[in-house]
Amino acid sequence: MAKYMLIMRATDEAYAAMAQVPFEEMLERMGRINDELIRAGVLLAAEGLDPELSVVVDYSSEQPVVTDGPYGETKELFGGYYILDVPTVEEAVEWAKRLPGMPGMKTEIRRVSTIDEFPQDNEWIRREREWREKTGQL
Repeated sequence: MAKYMLIMRATDEAYAAMAQVPFEEMLERMGRINDELIRAGVLLAAEGLDPELSVVVDYSSEQPVVTDGPYGETKELFGGYYILDVPTVEEAVEWAKRLPGMPGMKTEIRRVSTIDEFPQDNEWIRREREWREKTGQL
């Protein structure tokens, strides 16, 4: 199995259209797919992100510059994510196609690297592995 992050993106128009959908209906749509993901045993995490509270740390200069976000245009932002544990990117795509959406929304899928992909004889990797084991993440 591998982890894949499904990153939810939308245009300003899609956000406006979504705001017209009654909240209970949106909860129903999201609840149904979340329940399917849970029953299939592939959901590791799913969270929505606050559209207004954002801070950006920019490393372009010698000293990092901190500004209020969100960063960039709405079309560059993501509003939520899922992390799935599925064997292939094709299966992640199939799940993404089932998510509720509307015109102007997109889902980007990225594989999540695991600690096993890094040199295991590295001191920092060993420390992280110990922490992950101690906290039940491995």
